[in-house]
Amino acid sequence: MNAIETHGLTKTYGDFTLGPLDLTLPSGCIMGLVGENGAGKSTTIRLLPGMTRPDGGAATVLGVPAGPDMREVKQQVGVVLDDVGYPGSLTATQMGKVLAAAYKNWDQALFEKYLRDLSIPTDKKFSALSRGNKMKLGIAGALSHNARLLILDEPTGGLDPVVRDQVVDILSEFTRDPSRSILISSHIVSDLEKLCDYIAFLHKGRLLLCQEKDRLLEEYGILQCDRAFLDSLPPEAVLGRRLTPYSVEALVRRDAAPAGAALRPVTIEELFVLLVKGDK
Repeated sequence: MNAIETHGLTKTYGDFTLGPLDLTLPSGCIMGLVGENGAGKSTTIRLLPGMTRPDGGAATVLGVPAGPDMREVKQQVGVVLDDVGYPGSLTATQMGKVLAAAYKNWDQALFEKYLRDLSIPTDKKFSALSRGNKMKLGIAGALSHNARLLILDEPTGGLDPVVRDQVVDILSEFTRDPSRSILISSHIVSDLEKLCDYIAFLHKGRLLLCQEKDRLLEEYGILQCDRAFLDSLPPEAVLGRRLTPYSVEALVRRDAAPAGAALRPVTIEELFVLLVKGDK
């Protein structure tokens, strides 16, 4: 069973439309959503656990259709939104009691371990915490009720590099169990490159590309050349280009590049930026 499936999923707000979106997240894997502000990452994340209703298409989460009838499956899903959303008047200790009453499989000892490991203050009201500590508390809560699926919106935002690396390690450990999966969005593409099995690129509400990370890095490369050589390539070989004062950098399909062309490896961030440039 796949952890998440969407088929033709759409949502419109004013002049913005997400989709149609077709995604599949296999069980035991981590998928990263990459996109600029307003690309549709947060909208996608709110649609999946039924926080927002779609205008068209369908989605399933752990085999259950997303919507009002997924109450039981929500026990197996941990969600952390960009704003976390915990009551501002509660401390971390008090929030643990609230979550313990909400989740059948709440693990108080594990929650307290995350509070210690992530150095989360337990006596401060949520409203008084820094953005980073709010996010860490949200992650601790999502990880402490034996979830099979985590849906995370910018979970490393506001964290310093050391804590970000710690969170990435925790999330990677979470999916050592092949029944567990993660969908995560982040502006920090280097985190996704270390963590994810699949990458989905969203741009202006459209899915530009969704593929296994390793295949993306194998199938595409960066070609540095002059403008004349670039113009001689088949149009279908070039997905995007970036002009520099002395040369052109182009994102190309390795199987369509000329024999003998020297291609350097592409990073996930370069892949996204050059795809967007090619889409304009």
